[in-house]
Amino acid sequence: MRAADDRHADILDPELYVAGVPHAAFQRLRDEDPVSWWPEVDGPGLWAVTRYDDVVAVSHQAQTFSSARGIRLEDMRPDELAARRTLMELDPPAHTAYRRLVQPAFSFREVASYEAALRLITRSVIDDAKHHTTFDLVATLARQLPMRVLGRLLGVPDEDGPWLVRKGDALIGNSDPEFTDTPVGVTDTEAYRLLPFRSPVSRELFAYAAEQARQRRECPGDDVISLLLRPKRDGAPLDDEEFKNFFTLLVAAGNDTTRYAIAAGMLALLERPALLAELRERPALVPGAVEEMLRWGTVTMHFRRTATRDVTLGGRAIRAGDKVVVWYIAGDFDERQFASPFAFDVRRAPNAHLAFGLRGPHKCLGEHLARLEMRIFFEELLPALADIRLAGPIARLRSNFVAGIKRLPVAVAWA
Repeated sequence: MRAADDRHADILDPELYVAGVPHAAFQRLRDEDPVSWWPEVDGPGLWAVTRYDDVVAVSHQAQTFSSARGIRLEDMRPDELAARRTLMELDPPAHTAYRRLVQPAFSFREVASYEAALRLITRSVIDDAKHHTTFDLVATLARQLPMRVLGRLLGVPDEDGPWLVRKGDALIGNSDPEFTDTPVGVTDTEAYRLLPFRSPVSRELFAYAAEQARQRRECPGDDVISLLLRPKRDGAPLDDEEFKNFFTLLVAAGNDTTRYAIAAGMLALLERPALLAELRERPALVPGAVEEMLRWGTVTMHFRRTATRDVTLGGRAIRAGDKVVVWYIAGDFDERQFASPFAFDVRRAPNAHLAFGLRGPHKCLGEHLARLEMRIFFEELLPALADIRLAGPIARLRSNFVAGIKRLPVAVAWA
């Protein structure tokens, strides 16, 4: 049985998530076996951490729960780890040195300065959509704003945006046959094991990144690519492989997660028309609504860590070398942390969700930008709507890693 409401569903099966997040299974695990052992067909097995406090504890102990062996469920050999490493697969202090390269572009103060430009981009996206009354909200709206913002941050031409996003989709959606011709777990990807996400698309992005680097070395700017090419504090710049991997990570993460968070938030409002109307009349509620959308959607559902020593967590004895997977999506619906977690509450306070991680060295670099994009999106879109409703079945990503709505068909009457 693969239904999302199956309390004993296999949470590792990417096919399961096509029907939605298996909240019933996660709730059973939180209540009965919060640090549970899961055997793997093609791996040694793993611990699934599903309670909020345990997820936070793992996230705060980088020395005990390391990222250096990878952040995905996949087990990588030493040569694969070396070839595919990004700042995500580094622990402090090396992680911190990489992060500092691009941190200035994503700081709260710098991101706040983007607001006027982002609002103009958002209005342009909405104006384009006004030519239609039925459309896929993901393709027409949710995809467009992050795509254009990503292009501005990278300093690449607007016309390159759709191509970059298609390649990013193939990476993030590397287990979904709709997004890639070589879905992991469905086809043999051994030939691509040294490439990010085990995807041949990485080669195309590597070539693009190399050309962008050549241009910046001739004419540096203040964009993120130029920042990546500057020396770290120790005086050493990223080598070509490190640069290409970092660029590929930015393309993969810089569009998809915000797009899917917007789509999840919009679906929540479509299912609650009275709340949608209230937000239209009371825009001061939008920031709180964005936080609840982030919790509700929790797009990045898990990250993997590896225990560096024997340790006890949630009463279970974890041995050095064991895979430990923190399920943010489970923690964000833990009633021990959130009152009535299955209620969509835009006034929820506090709302210390895990959508970006919660503190710790690996907290999402782009959290301020994602929040700003989402706030502006809903502040601009909701007043432009006289009516909006679902106009067909939605489609979800085949992935146990990213909770993504691929298509959200709507019928709209514009104000």
